[in-house]
Amino acid sequence: QVPLVESGGGSVQAGGSLRLSCAASGYSNSNYCLGWFRQARGKEREGVAAIWTGDGSTAYADSVKGRFTISQDNAKKTLYLQMNSLEPEDTAMYYCAADPYRRTCELRSYLYHGWGQGTQVTVSS
Repeated sequence: QVPLVESGGGSVQAGGSLRLSCAASGYSNSNYCLGWFRQARGKEREGVAAIWTGDGSTAYADSVKGRFTISQDNAKKTLYLQMNSLEPEDTAMYYCAADPYRRTCELRSYLYHGWGQGTQVTVSS
């Protein structure tokens, strides 16, 4: 699978916002799940949000509901993650990946492919 490319990370203070982008140009299928995941130092990778490109249906981790929004630009084959009200606990490396096999998107990292290098998000208190 072609790796996806994340960008947009940075350092912000608590309460701030960031928007992450993910270039998914290597995926030519019209419908698939795209997901955002994160991994904090010393912790396991966890799912943050996912979207099915077919109808835009989404799934979110409870920890980010109401603060993060996943969206897509199908024409640009780009995935976004708008992160508002950031907390120090959101500090992690953020990754995007694709699951081309399922219609209902799940936040299980082992289902996804095309892992890129990630983009670091650091939130200070």
